[in-house]
Amino acid sequence: MNALAIAKDVVKVCLEQGDRADSFVPETPLMGAMPEFNSLTIVAIVTTLEERLDCEIFDEELEAEIFETVGSLAKFIESKM
Repeated sequence: MNALAIAKDVVKVCLEQGDRADSFVPETPLMGAMPEFNSLTIVAIVTTLEERLDCEIFDEELEAEIFETVGSLAKFIESKM
């Protein structure tokens, strides 16, 4: 699975987006565009990524820009693969 596919799947699961996530493109906005996207969502995404990628994500690595779009999240995921 590539980083974009992982990003779409993680958003689909953590935000309960269902089939809507299948149409997400790298430019699809996340934080600020989806009312259900909040600090608890970020915790869920980070936890899910740590489990799926078998890695540790430190607080110091996290910046708001990572969660701006599906593409920015995928770029972060790629750096952790």
